[in-house]
Amino acid sequence: MAVRTHSPRRRRTVASRRAFTLRVPPIVIRYLPAWLVLAIVVAIMLPGMMAASLDFAGRVVHDVPRWVSSLFAQPLVIAPLFTPEVDYWNGDIGRWAVEYGIDPNLLATVMQIESCGHPTVSSYAGAQGLFQVMPYHFAAGENQLDPNTNVKRGVTVLRECSGWANGDVGLTLACYNGGPSVVNTSYAAWSNQVQRYYYWGTRIYADATSNQAQSATLTEWLNAGGYNLCSMAAAELGLQ
Repeated sequence: MAVRTHSPRRRRTVASRRAFTLRVPPIVIRYLPAWLVLAIVVAIMLPGMMAASLDFAGRVVHDVPRWVSSLFAQPLVIAPLFTPEVDYWNGDIGRWAVEYGIDPNLLATVMQIESCGHPTVSSYAGAQGLFQVMPYHFAAGENQLDPNTNVKRGVTVLRECSGWANGDVGLTLACYNGGPSVVNTSYAAWSNQVQRYYYWGTRIYADATSNQAQSATLTEWLNAGGYNLCSMAAAELGLQ
């Protein structure tokens, strides 16, 4: 007589299927269409979201050097109106102003007109360096083109002129350009060069002390030949 047997494997398979079916939460089955729609929406939007994220990350990476530079940038001690060649010396001007007790904007004004920040320029008359100091103002053996030495001797002349001018900034600037004799003579008796120096210097300095961002007088000076000097200074300082 044939005996009907039951296959253990079949029972185990059926049981496994039932067990698998029981593991699926009913809420998943109930909301499966909604999950599918959400998945499709995410698949459609994902490329655009990734592109936007990458673009944002790229902009952040691009701006990081600028942010870091701004953290360590030297504070501006002179008015923002001066040309980049003079602004290049901003930190030094601040240090010199403290060391010699002189308004940094006055130092910047003199540097602007005299050399536009060119540290090795020489005039046809023999004036040297950043502050265009004449050779006879230096001690024997001094490096006349060394910025620190040049400003030291330039400040000495400015102080002497300020004393002769009783502190009048305009007369001090005129004296710096034309010598102490101009202090005791009228404006009309000054040479054209000294008159122009007085005009440019007093007006640029006045704009600087008001912390102006621009100066119409500085623009006049640039158009009168200052652009050529500043172009040479920019090349010397590596700003071009």
